[in-house]
Amino acid sequence: MIRYSANITIMMAAARKASKSILRDFGELEKLQVSIKGQNDFVTMADIKAQEIIHYELSRARENYGFLMEEGNNKSSINDNEFTWIIDPIDGTLNFMNGIPYFGISIALNQKDKLIAGLVYDPVHNDFYWAEEGTGAYLNDQRLRVTNKSTLDKSVIALGIPFLGRGDHKQHIRSQEAVMSKVAGLRRFGAASLDLAYVAAGKVDGFWEYGLSPWDVAAGIILVKEAGGLASGIDNIENPLLTGNIVAGNVNIVKELQNILNS
Repeated sequence: MIRYSANITIMMAAARKASKSILRDFGELEKLQVSIKGQNDFVTMADIKAQEIIHYELSRARENYGFLMEEGNNKSSINDNEFTWIIDPIDGTLNFMNGIPYFGISIALNQKDKLIAGLVYDPVHNDFYWAEEGTGAYLNDQRLRVTNKSTLDKSVIALGIPFLGRGDHKQHIRSQEAVMSKVAGLRRFGAASLDLAYVAAGKVDGFWEYGLSPWDVAAGIILVKEAGGLASGIDNIENPLLTGNIVAGNVNIVKELQNILNS
């Protein structure tokens, strides 16, 4: 039986509490209040409500920790506090809005210059993907490992695709065309945090995307690392938590993807 640390217990409780309102709204999509936050970048009342719940629960448990969150103005630098919660209340909002059951709650804990804990909760399937520095990565109570495939030709790779008003479409087309000729399959699911959790769980062999935000990748980075993999910048010297450009998988898959994407 897994014994959860205090931080993981707090994160799980906050995610579970927020998920109740999320699932209630997911079941009543026709009543969902939607506003436009930016060009093709939607925010729902469900996002805001879930974030408020998570913020309240984590603040109550850890009074002096900072917050870096997707919604609203409550955003500080990762290094403003010794400890900072990094939160995406609903990663995969567009899936959520359209009744597609692939979205998650992402919570990570950063201590100065390193991630020390992360959780991605899939509320539809009641699955907690979680990791803590030095203790491994888990799906609920099951230990996770990235796949051991050494080449791309037998690998299934997840990716993010830019959309209206976001990203460099021409660059992406060149990158996707280069990768698709080398792999067994490509998959675009629509929630980067869950994509990275799937890498950690060995459900896909790798993942890459450009231009993400810290709350999209923070929990996934430590999940992949603690599952024995690598979550790196597409350019090997960049920090994906800061640049948002990320490639993940086992060491061999990451190196192969980096070689293709940087060529």
